[in-house]
Amino acid sequence: MEKNAENNELGNPFAVVRKESGTVYELVPNSHKTVQPVALLRLSVFTPVSPKNKGKRDFQIDASEELSSLEVARQEGYSNIKIQGAKLNMSTDFKTWIGIISAFSTYGFSSEKINLPFVEFAKLCGIKSVDIKARLRTRLHDSLFNISSLTLAFSSKDGQKSMITHLVHSAVLDIKNDTVEIIGDKRLWELYRYDHKVLLGLKALAELAKKEAAQSLYIYFESMPSGTLFISMKRLRERLAMESPVNVQNQIIRRALADLEKIGYLSYSETKKGREIQFIIFERHPKLKSLDIIE
Repeated sequence: MEKNAENNELGNPFAVVRKESGTVYELVPNSHKTVQPVALLRLSVFTPVSPKNKGKRDFQIDASEELSSLEVARQEGYSNIKIQGAKLNMSTDFKTWIGIISAFSTYGFSSEKINLPFVEFAKLCGIKSVDIKARLRTRLHDSLFNISSLTLAFSSKDGQKSMITHLVHSAVLDIKNDTVEIIGDKRLWELYRYDHKVLLGLKALAELAKKEAAQSLYIYFESMPSGTLFISMKRLRERLAMESPVNVQNQIIRRALADLEKIGYLSYSETKKGREIQFIIFERHPKLKSLDIIE
């Protein structure tokens, strides 16, 4: 929906002004464009993280294709985009990211800084109030540290202009006042835009507790267009970004797909195209087909 800029003070951080017409529009997901959290799901940002790789900080990926549609990239002519930082896991880091984008979607309409009660933030992360203990606060602290470490580097094709920022600028956990303060970058408002598919995914993530490979493939599949998917084993290995031998990675992927089928999320088959292993994903049910029948 577009509005005249003269009648809109741009209080909504997700509203953008078209320079050529002066009209204002809000960035929302539709059948042709993905909202940016979905782009992050397609990239190898949230992956299975083994104990030996926990906190590892040499992670780097090329995000040019997925993030070049960001408003700041289009306006400034940034075509080369890289993400670097800690490896982010599914068990805590992804839940924390869900809480961050949910919090910004709910409260981030007047400032890049948001402040909310810790219990409320934990709830947005999918954590029940009865489970909030000192150990959990430590885990969330570590997770915010990991997410804040992610650096986004934008540069133009000719290298004459660049911008460096962070996925989250800063985060404060105030134990005494029991609050959480998060500061984001206004230029990345699209990344904080509420993505309803993430909410639908909470049920599946709960069913896949401690199965990080299956969780990672789930959010990847949820970021893809509807309909039948044809995906190679090689692409799934790239998405999970594991460091184990190829044959072990293949076993993990097959087990993860079986887990996704078991909870009623998808139906699939494995085939070969030449020498390449390929999976055909026939159907996807975010609400979990088999579990709905049981209920």
